[in-house]
Amino acid sequence: MSVRPHHARDDIRRLSRVRLPRLLYDYIEGGGFDEGTVRRNREDLDNLLVRQRVMVDAGTPDMSTTLLGQRLAMPLVLAPVGIAGMMARRGEAQAARACAEAGVPLCISTFSLCPVEEVARAGGVAPWFQLYPLCDLGLRQALVDRALAAECEVLVVTVDVPTPSVRYRETRRPLEAPPGFGPWIERAFDGLTHPRWFYDVYLRGGPHLPGNLPPGAPRAMAIATPEVLAEIRKAWPGRMVVKGILDPEDARTAVAIGADAIVVSNHGGRQLDGVRSSIAALGPVVDAVAGRAQVLVDGGFASGLDLFKALAVGADGCLIGRAWVHALAAGGEAGVRTLLARIARELAMAMLLAGRGTIGAIDRTVLDQVVAPSSP
Repeated sequence: MSVRPHHARDDIRRLSRVRLPRLLYDYIEGGGFDEGTVRRNREDLDNLLVRQRVMVDAGTPDMSTTLLGQRLAMPLVLAPVGIAGMMARRGEAQAARACAEAGVPLCISTFSLCPVEEVARAGGVAPWFQLYPLCDLGLRQALVDRALAAECEVLVVTVDVPTPSVRYRETRRPLEAPPGFGPWIERAFDGLTHPRWFYDVYLRGGPHLPGNLPPGAPRAMAIATPEVLAEIRKAWPGRMVVKGILDPEDARTAVAIGADAIVVSNHGGRQLDGVRSSIAALGPVVDAVAGRAQVLVDGGFASGLDLFKALAVGADGCLIGRAWVHALAAGGEAGVRTLLARIARELAMAMLLAGRGTIGAIDRTVLDQVVAPSSP
């Protein structure tokens, strides 16, 4: 009988599953189609091996770095996740406090429950703001203006969701209840059988609507053509990041438009299934960008060792999504603090045992063997 290896991330996920209604847990965990890309993200990271160099004195690891003009304690950002505030009471605000303590940024979603102003007050610093290229030009500009008024310095434009994916978990348990008495009873039972969540989040954590959008605002997405991105670039005076890039040609286009950074991402496997893992796509994109913009990556990353591997392949930083939202569901602000502290410890250990004392010293020579990415 095979024994499944134990991972700290699994403990957090299990506790999250216990505390959340099933429809919210499935919202976090779900991927597109048959979820093959979700699995591939994890498998390809695990298959990437590191050279251990124990007879090298690299000194005390210095994990600090600069991303998009901001000095960070480590090259990590909490990725934008819609309705994260449903996982814990005013969840984005709790995460902002944990990030401020850890010295890393939080990027909030267009569809965050907490408005950007509340998140900025909670953390004492404006978050990064993620923008979907909505079809409604007035609404899109209003979001840009709101982020500017909140003193956000970084705008992250997500380009890989021109249409929602087919996510079968969410089809079985949709966030928006279908009409009828039966679905209402099922959802009520799901909430009431999780009394801690029901009291703390549902009863005390309202309003349960996206805080950055007016009620009933249209959510149709535009295709993020170069023309659309150029319009956003013109409207945004700060640092702009284009998120959702897998192809080197798309990376070159984003840089030519004026992106200060790109995020190599398959949306955590939540959009098109059967595409490359983010870690497999990272190297060719780094080579294509050739230093003209910073390159970040997300998709399956959950530990300090994962972060170390991303830096080794060529990323300037890494975003984590599911990991922090599960930690938020499992333990609120304290859960996110614990996760960030664990990632920092793991990154420091990886740097020490690979003989690299600074973030800038981590490069592809620390990789021992690159196992061929799993097949799509």
